[in-house]
This record gives sequence, C-alpha cells and structure tokens, in this order.
Amino acid sequence: MKVSIFVACPINARRSSSFLQRRTRMAKKRRRKYSRGSGKEVRREMHRYKRGRAKSGRGGKGGKVKSRKQAIAIGLSKARKKGKRVPRKKR
Repeated sequence: MKVSIFVACPINARRSSSFLQRRTRMAKKRRRKYSRGSGKEVRREMHRYKRGRAKSGRGGKGGKVKSRKQAIAIGLSKARKKGKRVPRKKR
C-alpha cells in the first residue's frame, strides 16, 4: 500500500512574517541603487565632458559644462528620462 503525504502549506509558511519582511528589506538594501544602463549614460556624459563637448541647458544651448559634478548630474538626468533605475533627486 502506497501512502502519500500532501502538505497544504508552502515551505516558508512556518516562518514568521516579520522574518520575511526583514529578508526582503535586506535584499532591497543589497540591490544596485543605479542600474547598469544609468552608469553607462553617466560614463558617456563624462567622456563628452573630458573632450570639451558636453553642453548644459535645454538643447545644449546653455554653454559648456565646467565641472565633473555637473556632467554626472546631466548623465543621471538623461538616464532618468530614458527610464533607467536612478534614485530620486534629493530636494
């Protein structure tokens, strides 16, 4: 005679919900803050900045980018517009 045991609950059901919440919170902390695509966008903008071709303002009519910080900000802004994962701007 064959006896099969059916368990109705999943494997993690025995664990408390607070444990699962803590685990998901830790996973979010370990996750990349900036996507690889946004990193490429910043790298591209830094390349333009180093060559003296990076422009600021709408349509590049504002003038030449003077600082590294400004070039990074422009790269992140372009990445946001393309829909890449970038943390929100601090206000």
